[in-house]
Amino acid sequence: MSSTADLIRILKQELKSAQMTYADLARALGMAESSVKRMLAKGDLSLSRIDAICRVLRLDFADLARRVADAQPLLAQLTEAQERAVVADKKLLLCAICVLSQWTLEQITQTYRLSEAEAVKALLQLDRVGIIELRPLNRYRLKLAKTFRWRPHGPVMNFFREHALLDYFSGAFSGPDEGLLLVHGSISRSLAPMFMERLQRVAQDFAQQHLADQKLPESQREGYTLLLAQRSWEFEAFSALRRIQPLRTGS
Repeated sequence: MSSTADLIRILKQELKSAQMTYADLARALGMAESSVKRMLAKGDLSLSRIDAICRVLRLDFADLARRVADAQPLLAQLTEAQERAVVADKKLLLCAICVLSQWTLEQITQTYRLSEAEAVKALLQLDRVGIIELRPLNRYRLKLAKTFRWRPHGPVMNFFREHALLDYFSGAFSGPDEGLLLVHGSISRSLAPMFMERLQRVAQDFAQQHLADQKLPESQREGYTLLLAQRSWEFEAFSALRRIQPLRTGS
C-alpha cells in the first residue's frame, strides 16, 4: 500500500471518528461535495489542502504524518546493498544492533565510546538505509518486522561468522544463567519446520522481555545474547567415517 493510500485511509478514519460526512467537510473547506469525493478518491491532495483538512478535523499535521509512516509495511529482511552499508562501518553496525534492541541514544552513548555526534550520525545513516525512521529529539521508529532476519548468506551474517562466532563459542557457558545445548537426532522432515517455529517464538519472547524490562533499573538487568540454530548437518569428521552406500542396480 502506498503512502498516499494510507493518508487517505487515515483521513477517512478521522472523518468517521469526528462523525463528519463528505458534505460536512466540503462546507468547511468551501468546496462542492463532489469535488471532495473526487479528491479523496484520486488521492490528489496538495500539502495546503491536507493542512486545511487537518484544521477542520482538529488533527495535528505532525501526528498525521507519524500515523502514515506507522502504516507502512515493516521489513522482514534488508537488501544486499542495505546490509553492505551497515557492515561498512563498525560504529554503524554497533548502532544497528542497538536499535534492534530499542536502545535510546543516551543508552548507546553511555554504554559505548561514541560521542553524541557520532551516535546521531549513525542514526541518520540508519534512517537513510531504511532500518529506522528518525524523529525529533533523536527518537526513532524501528521499521523492521518482529520476524526480521539478517540475510542467511548476506554481509551481516558473513561478518559475524568471520568475526564473532569463535568469540561467542569460546565461552564456558558455565554460569547459572548460561547454557549451551547440542542435540542431534533424525526426525521426520515434516516436523522440522515445527521445531523451527518454536525457536522463532523463543527468540520473539526474548526480544519482548528485553523491551518490557527496560523500565527496570540498570543494576537489575544484564546483557545476554541468545543464539538459536537448527540445520541439517553432520560433523565433517563423522561424515568421513560413513560407509559408502552401494549403488543400486536395476533388476
